[in-house]
Amino acid sequence: MAADELARDDRTAGRATTGAPASEAAIPFHSARQAGVTAPQQPETYLLSFDLPRTSAANGQKALRSVLGALTRTLATAASDAPPDPRLQGGGATRLTSLVGIGPALAARLGLNVPSSLQELPPFPGDRLDPRRSDGDLLVQLCAADRWTLTVVAELVGGAAHTAGAVPRWTQSGFLPHTPPGTTPRNLFGSKDGTANPDHAAAEQWVWGPPGGHGDGTVLVYRRIRMDVAGFAALSESRRDRAIGRRARDGVALSGTAEHDEPDIYAKNPDGSYVIPATAHVRLASPRFDGGARMLRRSYSYDDGPADRGLLFCAFMRDSAQFTRVQNRLAGRDALTPFLQHRASAVAYVLPGAASAGTLGEQLWT
Repeated sequence: MAADELARDDRTAGRATTGAPASEAAIPFHSARQAGVTAPQQPETYLLSFDLPRTSAANGQKALRSVLGALTRTLATAASDAPPDPRLQGGGATRLTSLVGIGPALAARLGLNVPSSLQELPPFPGDRLDPRRSDGDLLVQLCAADRWTLTVVAELVGGAAHTAGAVPRWTQSGFLPHTPPGTTPRNLFGSKDGTANPDHAAAEQWVWGPPGGHGDGTVLVYRRIRMDVAGFAALSESRRDRAIGRRARDGVALSGTAEHDEPDIYAKNPDGSYVIPATAHVRLASPRFDGGARMLRRSYSYDDGPADRGLLFCAFMRDSAQFTRVQNRLAGRDALTPFLQHRASAVAYVLPGAASAGTLGEQLWT
């Protein structure tokens, strides 16, 4: 499939399903939109955050151009049908997908052309954020079918960025369970995660930037959420389902009959109580409270030891204010709150893709 054909097909964000397409050819790096958002979600991820030295705006822009050029070359080469690194050879195409984003602080510091919706998140009740694992001037997300590919490519990306002048800030790996193609992956609570993702039309309205220079970009909100897996598992099945608002065994909303039925947050029982409880996660996160606005969620689990396991919440949206509204509701009333701790956070403008002879970030200077 040609790169321009892939770009058109990939404009359907769709539900959060896993599994590579039938073809095992490389996933093209060059496209109107970055493949780290448009391609099907892959089972392994690795995130890298970098800072640029604080200097004058002119020198900062020069350094950023250098870093983005180095990242473009490195990622395009690693994703090709014949990557030159011998560690990536012999096993077929890497199936690597990636995205590169710009943090709000860097955009403001260098006067970059980014959407006005790119804003830092406010503090939320209950946040326990580690600044050493949060934020950053640049964010790179790598995704692939296996950890080996990510380990090698992360080394190449880190080396290229450092040589071009970027300073490593933090890294984080994540994974999904084995999930048949076309089905929704589960998180460490055992719940299906990503059921209510937007279809093509909704994604064009709520995920991708407004028509014009930012139409092929989006905003990524990242949250590293520690989960009390044992504590949640100790609840009865009924209490777990009511806390989430969906049945764990099949992902069906308590008000519905099939997984992808739209949750009816206003449905009531004969006694007048809500079928989906007022404190249920699904209810509080419902797009009905936000004029229908939806996020594209591509979350992963992480395991950094017995006392530090949880969710890497990765969501794409046109305006980060949408996440702020949802998180304020969740922080105040969500029945899952006793089992969750938000420990790291970042926001980034995911750049439009690069043309075959182009470089990521060319729109930043216009």
